[in-house]
Amino acid sequence: MSKAIKQMQMDSLTGRLKEVRDMVFLNVVGLDATTENKLRLDLRKKGVTLHQVKNTLARRVLGQLGITIAQPCSGPTTVAWGLGSISELSKEMEAVVKKNDKKIAVKGVIADGTETTFAKALTMPSKAEAIGRVVMLALSPAAKIAGSLKGPAGIVAGQIKGVSERKEEAAPAPEAAAQPPA
Repeated sequence: MSKAIKQMQMDSLTGRLKEVRDMVFLNVVGLDATTENKLRLDLRKKGVTLHQVKNTLARRVLGQLGITIAQPCSGPTTVAWGLGSISELSKEMEAVVKKNDKKIAVKGVIADGTETTFAKALTMPSKAEAIGRVVMLALSPAAKIAGSLKGPAGIVAGQIKGVSERKEEAAPAPEAAAQPPA
């Protein structure tokens, strides 16, 4: 392959992966053309893109994008990316791997530009779950403060109400005694 063609392929791959920070590397061997095409179409409907890459070119492009891969890939490699988070993508790829048992295998995972294991990617929270956890953590101290203020304030308010009720009960009796007999 000439340098010009390699450069064109690298430019194309750079354009496709420029904004991608979550991806799964797959080994897709043994699928017939019809099954692979159906798989690609089904995944595309769900928002997942599959792209077969040459390992050396992919390593160079990812290096240019600031993503390093510790374990070099060998054999045919297909890159999958899309969906909202690495968790959703990994779960979708796990379903594909289970469905096509010995014909598709996971080679590696990049989560937010960092290499990780597939098992860890499966347990990572989705974007919505992560935002929910952050909001919960931010609101938790405020809820504790409100609860601690509400408890003593309620006790003080109850005591003030009790004192004011006692004054109202005691106040009518002197007024009755102060009236002259008719």
